[in-house]
Amino acid sequence: MQRRNALNTMVALSLTVTTRLMAAPSAKSRLLVVFLRGGYDACSLLVPVASSFYYASRPDISIAKPSPELASALPLTADWGLHPALRDSLYPYYKNGQLAFVPFAGTHDLSRSHFETQDSMEIGQALEGHKIYGSGFMNRLASVLTDSTPMAFTDQLPLIFQGDMKVPNTALRSLAKPSVDARQSGIIASMYQGTSLGVKVSEGFSVRDEVMREMSSEMDAANRKAITAKGFELEAQRIGKLMKDNYNLGFVDVGGWDTHVNQGAATGYLASRLDELGAGLAAFANEMGPTWRDTTIVVMSEFGRTFRQNGNRGTDHGHGSVFWVMGGSVRGNQVAGEQVRVEQATLFQNRDFPVLNEYRAVLGGLFQRQYGLGANQIDIVFPGAKPSDLRLI
Repeated sequence: MQRRNALNTMVALSLTVTTRLMAAPSAKSRLLVVFLRGGYDACSLLVPVASSFYYASRPDISIAKPSPELASALPLTADWGLHPALRDSLYPYYKNGQLAFVPFAGTHDLSRSHFETQDSMEIGQALEGHKIYGSGFMNRLASVLTDSTPMAFTDQLPLIFQGDMKVPNTALRSLAKPSVDARQSGIIASMYQGTSLGVKVSEGFSVRDEVMREMSSEMDAANRKAITAKGFELEAQRIGKLMKDNYNLGFVDVGGWDTHVNQGAATGYLASRLDELGAGLAAFANEMGPTWRDTTIVVMSEFGRTFRQNGNRGTDHGHGSVFWVMGGSVRGNQVAGEQVRVEQATLFQNRDFPVLNEYRAVLGGLFQRQYGLGANQIDIVFPGAKPSDLRLI
């Protein structure tokens, strides 16, 4: 009888707590969504080190299996490794249980268009049926939470925060500068003028400028005026200062991930972007101080890249990606979600990672845990979605 009474008491307490959470979800915990515009190469971030097919498909841009060498992947699980650029910034958070990854994640949108896919993910509505394009899922999340104080850390209010609730935004400027600008190119060219190398140097700069104009126009369009990863550490510190005292729902987009040409491997263009992004997220976490224990970061992108490298030692627009979930209460030190062996037979359309962990389901399950959202509230944030609880918090 005593045991039965004890069980009844436990059930009653559980129902009371659950009812309270469902009735009045609060935004006192903090959430920062980081959107990597341009479709980053998730296979370089979360390396499928157990896949011989990965190494055969990327002879020039693969990341070596974990070893004592500094240029090799950092060990996570038997199947996965982490890009070595994150060794000092984010790898400690993974080992301390505050960082997890969700591979094969993304949207079922198949357009492979930066703009269409970004818009589709930001509104967070079902792909089929009527859509309300002026309503982003973070705006709807803010509307169902009590005590929500949202802020977009962007030049313009992004679609993800547009909607019935009025959300402010504050501009963050890129600190990036080209390594060799037009003035410096002119000086270098003049040094070789009149020599046997003069024509080649001038032609080289002309070709470089033409290629850079073509690639930068596509990159700029894909970025949608997002800041670049270069200089993100300082901006992330500023975001942390604001969020720990004033805002509990934040969004920032970071551009520069559309790596069609020379993306590099353990070093190079992509490695530098990952290094800068990792340093920024670590700086944000450090700036949050004691409030870090109630803070969650979600890093996402519109899609991944092609599994095989292209003829320019880069990658093209793909499908499945990898989401990052980081925070003081995150159940990290894991690679979570539905997964398959990485081999040719499991590729989507024989070219990309498949999407096995649909983003609305993943985020819906995360918001259930972080905020105690009920089924009706989840349906407001992600209409028609079935949340998938990956137990990340």
